[in-house]
Amino acid sequence: MDNSNRTVALVVAAGKGERAGGATPKQFVPLAGKPVVAHSVDRFIAHAGIDAVFVVTATERFGEMAQTLGTRAVKPLVAGGASRRESVAAGLAAIAADGGAARVLIHDAARPLLPHVVIDRLLFALRSGEAAIPALRVADTLARANETGDLGPIVPRDELVRVQTPQAFHFAAIEAAHTAWPDDAEATDDAQMARAAGYDVAIVFGDPMLEKITTAEDFSGAEARLATQASFRTGMGYDVHRLVAGEELWLGGIKIAHDRGLSGHSDADVALHALTDALLGAVAAGDIGQHFPPSDPQWRGASSDRFLVHAAGLVACAGGTIEHVDLTIICEAPKIGPHRDAMRARIASLLQVDPARVSIKATTTERLGFTGRGEGIAAQAVATVKLLGE
Repeated sequence: MDNSNRTVALVVAAGKGERAGGATPKQFVPLAGKPVVAHSVDRFIAHAGIDAVFVVTATERFGEMAQTLGTRAVKPLVAGGASRRESVAAGLAAIAADGGAARVLIHDAARPLLPHVVIDRLLFALRSGEAAIPALRVADTLARANETGDLGPIVPRDELVRVQTPQAFHFAAIEAAHTAWPDDAEATDDAQMARAAGYDVAIVFGDPMLEKITTAEDFSGAEARLATQASFRTGMGYDVHRLVAGEELWLGGIKIAHDRGLSGHSDADVALHALTDALLGAVAAGDIGQHFPPSDPQWRGASSDRFLVHAAGLVACAGGTIEHVDLTIICEAPKIGPHRDAMRARIASLLQVDPARVSIKATTTERLGFTGRGEGIAAQAVATVKLLGE
């Protein structure tokens, strides 16, 4: 397949992260409840300008990385090398083997809080150049320390910047730069290699959110930066299905003994359908019909569990966490009370949240309307999602 005009992200997560302390490499350590590498990957997946995401990790961490990324839409994992340079080279080779690319953004997983606006700036810069990096101006006074550890001369800061990632390149240019780089030398970043190969590297505005996580103390700083960027979104969902003879009744993720069941293309779990739409609405991801169209035979009789898990995954990919869901089931029968706790436990399990974050209520319409006549069941849901950063 010819993918030569696409824009891809290459997330480098093969390091040992020893300076962060602990036995677990920092890319797998949770940050606001989600592994560091998952934050980086999700930021690229959620950006409309990125067509594919490649992740480089150590061979012995393949199983852990696969479990961490779960069902996220990434390319097959790439085995890293002994150095960052070798890991990036392996990633570039994997991209080439997958059909190539026009542009590549190379990013360190240890910079998990990537704002979309930085990606926008880099892609814009690549319209007129071969390479671009995000950077911040140096605000502090810089000075050298003398041999005794005392203050030495001041270093002029006017021309100094702090270089960040992702670093963006035309794919052919960075491939050529890596090929030309001597095997016995290491590079601190890919921009250095591009410059050595004769390419101009443009500078775009970076972002303080992109601070690198290096030590254990950096995690608390990242948590604090996330807290300042948190926003809350609310989504609403509503669904109705008819009650018919000869169907099983699935409601709130559990099977309930009843003389009739709900009719629909899937298992017609009206409660999970409403919750799915509420979650999709919270992250502006469309509705259940767009993701699982009734016209598609693969969803005939499908468990609605799959729909809800898919919606929860989209929330995670958008950088969100599910704070609370509130479900109201509207029917004359069956009685919901005896099944409430089982429903809460099942929904909490599907969403991977504490049951205390799942509210289920039931009401009737005082025998008015189709629900009052026992012709069907309706459900409405509200989901509250916290988005950390962008």
